[in-house]
Amino acid sequence: MPTELLLDRPKGGQLGEILENLVIALGPGVLLPSERVLADRYAVARMTVRQELSRLAADGVVVRRPRLGTFTAEPKTAQVDLVTSFSGYARQHGMTPGAKVLNADVELASARLADLLEVSVGRPLMRLVRLRTADGVPMAIERTYLSVDRFPGITELDWSSRSLYQELVQRWGVKVETTSARISAVLPEQDEAKLLQIPRTQPCFVIEGTPRDSTGLVVETGRSIYRADRYEVITQVQH
Repeated sequence: MPTELLLDRPKGGQLGEILENLVIALGPGVLLPSERVLADRYAVARMTVRQELSRLAADGVVVRRPRLGTFTAEPKTAQVDLVTSFSGYARQHGMTPGAKVLNADVELASARLADLLEVSVGRPLMRLVRLRTADGVPMAIERTYLSVDRFPGITELDWSSRSLYQELVQRWGVKVETTSARISAVLPEQDEAKLLQIPRTQPCFVIEGTPRDSTGLVVETGRSIYRADRYEVITQVQH
């Protein structure tokens, strides 16, 4: 890595190239030298360093964490697949899926949930909340509601080691075919950040979806939060 900048080229551009090469050499999740250290080493203003680090952060090359410093970005290990279960997707990509059940209670459908699930108000629903992991790394908090009437016995299963979509197919013959979803960027709540082992300043994706089966019936509805530093959302558009 160069120890000084050339005089015949803009300093910012040179520094940016040096930082990009440094990120590649260090690998993911490594703390970079501070702004002061970089400014002193390359004889540039700290503002120049800050601008180049901000550019790299905008490009997803580094992650800036208040009071901690700037880190090389972790690889995006997963894509959000709206019609495949977390477990199935993890296994497809060579990862071992895991789950910790945070809630698996029965609630009566409120007007809002009844409307989303297209059931009558007051019907029993299972509220399932799980912390999902891949190779032991917390990746998402999945929250979903399902009709107990449509899926009898669903509350009796241990959901710490089961794929929801796989069980729906095998036990009740129901397969998700389409999903209508709303995706937004948020900062996690304090309890969510703790579960996901990320700072509260780490952006996340929230996905609110309503999957349907081949007959058009609603399968489930929920609001799940995914780490944006480990996930990417890919969409395909046909014209």
